[in-house]
Formats: sequence, structure tokens, C-alpha cells
Amino acid sequence: MTEPKAPKIRARYLDPIERSLEVLFGLIMVLTFTQSMSVLGAGREEVREMLIGALGCNLAWGSIDACFYVMGVLSERGHGTLLLRRLRETTDDATVSEMMREVIPDVVVDAMSADDRALLREKLLGPAAPRRITMLTGDDLLGALGVFLLVFTSTLPVALPFLFVSDPRLALRLSNVVAVALLFAIGHRLGVHSGTSPWRVGLLMVLLGSLLVALTIALGG
Repeated sequence: MTEPKAPKIRARYLDPIERSLEVLFGLIMVLTFTQSMSVLGAGREEVREMLIGALGCNLAWGSIDACFYVMGVLSERGHGTLLLRRLRETTDDATVSEMMREVIPDVVVDAMSADDRALLREKLLGPAAPRRITMLTGDDLLGALGVFLLVFTSTLPVALPFLFVSDPRLALRLSNVVAVALLFAIGHRLGVHSGTSPWRVGLLMVLLGSLLVALTIALGG
């Protein structure tokens, strides 16, 4: 019997919900810089300072998110080890069900019978139990790099118009169009993943993102 392989790392760092929310946060940070800049009379120096601030902020956030990813990987593995230990100590179906809800969606656990849960518990604790990886692997580091690149590069399109368009007002309009398109794309993806109307969630994300940007600017962010 072949040894079970560790889950492919791309399934973790490309998780639709978590990564979309991280990209949303990065977009909001970039927009707080672009929207707070006064385009009336803005020169190349003001635009340059804005770009440095916006890109530097997202560079920092991408690095922080990559570190959080690594911490999450280690925490998840430690929690999994503790969960298996707890499963060994009980055969009560209600207790097993509650433990499984910590790592399996409720709707899946509810669809399982007591026999299904007992069989899953037996497989988790048997000879074919998943191999636990307690230390960081090369895939983990690649995953962290992937998270950084995803968060950082996904916000670059909002800043690019200021690099290639000399008129600050036109650059701001183009930047806003790109930002709205990205916000809609994030919402659309979340809608597809959650089984709700992608168009409705996309429009809601545009509205939510705009409100959050306005609130951040109003609070001095």
C-alpha cells in the first residue's frame, strides 16, 4: 500500500474565500492611497510619492500574509495531531461528530450517519491513517511565496495607470475602472464558490469595497 501523500499546497494558498478576502484587503489599501491624492495640480513628484506609499504598503502586507500563512500551516498541523489524539480516546458518536465539525463543514457531517462517522474514525486511526507532517516543507515555502505574489501582484493593476498616463485625473479614472473590475471579479468568484448569484455578489463587493475605502479615508487611514 502506498503512503498517503500530503495535500497539494496550491489547494491551500488558492483557497477561493481566504485568498479573495486577502486580495480585497490589498485593493482597499491601494485605493486609500489613490483616492486620497488630490489630482488637481498634482505633479510627478506627488504621484511618485503616492505610488511608493501604495506599493510599499502592499509589499508589507504581502509579506505579513505570507508569514501568517506559514503560521497557519503549522497551527493546522498541530491541531490535527491533537484532534487525532482526542479521537483515539473516545468512541461516543456525539463527541466524534463535534470533533469532525472542527475540520469538516457542518453540512457534510450532518449528512453522515453514525456508521459513516465510525468508519471514518477507524480509517483515521488505522494503519492507513494520513501521515502527519510536523515541520515546514518546500511546498510550504512555495505556498508562502504564492500567497505573497498573489496579494502583491493582484493590486498592481490599480497603480499602473499612474505610471503610464501623464494626466493624473485620467490616470485616476482609469485606476478606478480597474479597481471596480477587480472588486467585481472577486465578488463573482466568491459567488461561484458559494453557489449564490455571481453577478449579485460581484455588485455587492463593488459597493462594499467602495464603502470601506470611503470609511478608511474618512477615518484618516
